[in-house]
Amino acid sequence: MSMSQKERWHETLHSDFGQYFSVEKVLFNQKTEHQELVIFQNTEFGRVMALDGVVQTTERDEFIYHEMMAHVPLFAHGNAKKKVLIIGGGDGAMLREVCRHTTVEQIVMVEIDRGVVEFCKEFLPKHNREGKVYQDPRLKLVIDDGAHFVEHTKEKFDIIISDCTDPIGPGENLFKSEFYQSCANCLNPGGILVAQNGVCFLQQQEVIESNKKLKKHFRDVSFYQAAIPSYYGGIMTFAWATNNSDLRQLDLTVLKDRFKEAQFSCRYYNPAIHLNSFALPQYLLEALAL
Repeated sequence: MSMSQKERWHETLHSDFGQYFSVEKVLFNQKTEHQELVIFQNTEFGRVMALDGVVQTTERDEFIYHEMMAHVPLFAHGNAKKKVLIIGGGDGAMLREVCRHTTVEQIVMVEIDRGVVEFCKEFLPKHNREGKVYQDPRLKLVIDDGAHFVEHTKEKFDIIISDCTDPIGPGENLFKSEFYQSCANCLNPGGILVAQNGVCFLQQQEVIESNKKLKKHFRDVSFYQAAIPSYYGGIMTFAWATNNSDLRQLDLTVLKDRFKEAQFSCRYYNPAIHLNSFALPQYLLEALAL
């Protein structure tokens, strides 16, 4: 798609309405092996990356999404010292946040599209600290379909973070029951799976379907939430699945102690946000019958 300076870029996630961004400058626009990738500059949100017409991340608000997806499971687990698996996350920001946990011994990141990793090093350097996160000695980068990887790997993980796109195109396999079963199989006892699950007001059926599928493979399934401006339409929901229900109901003092011990600060995440993010609106509770 060709875009001139100051043109408006319209997101195509929903057929009957949407959001637009003014385009100060197109930085990259090309069809990769798997998807159409565009990165452009916007006055309010800084650099914006979109895949196949859908906003994936922006410089201004990405910290909310990545801090909540990384730190909620890691601080809830409290003993994730062996391995963490990131599925997707080619822009490097999820890796950036996981790397802050110095107790983690190995991080495996599985990205389907090598092009996304390379483009983001150049065009979204704030996400990945100018590529430095990819140099962390704990990282093993695997170029593969995430569903294929978890189905065939013999490795075991304490935490799995599915930083997936919406359930269309390359991301579709990451919302299937078979994928969730594979994740359950390669988690250590007490391990946690979290996954991006859309804006629940507009994509409620997506959350309902994930809930049904996850319950086939995990004893404790729920969702937690955060408001992320560029994912318009209300709160973003994150799927939560584990076999240890205690991890979702930790005392605030425990979370405060773990956060203090980690010795880093966040722009959005804090222990109180963590605990209260599991409080869901009534319309969603009723839809999920939780």
